[in-house]
Amino acid sequence: MADYWYYLIMLLGIFISSISQLILKKGAIKNYSSIIWQYVNIYTFIGYGMMFVSTLCSLIAHRVVPVSYAPVWNSCSFILVTLVSRIFLKEIPTKQKLLGLSIMVVGIIVFSV
Repeated sequence: MADYWYYLIMLLGIFISSISQLILKKGAIKNYSSIIWQYVNIYTFIGYGMMFVSTLCSLIAHRVVPVSYAPVWNSCSFILVTLVSRIFLKEIPTKQKLLGLSIMVVGIIVFSV
């Protein structure tokens, strides 16, 4: 397998992780009849199942992708989660979140060069 496939697998894992966080959040904002159902519901199972798949993608990708790149790549997931939450959950990021994301983007640019 060519090396670029491992980078694409890592990106896929980051995307899957971001979507799983969206699903977990959607399940968390629902009202349930029992405290047990807050943790035992379809959103939780799908969300954590997708997190498991995301972890497998990272493990496969790190066969070729240097581990030193992981913090930079994983920081992209925070940005993606914010965008996905804005689009699908209509969440408006606060000024503090936007400042934090801006600092992350600068860090990603600095450490990627």
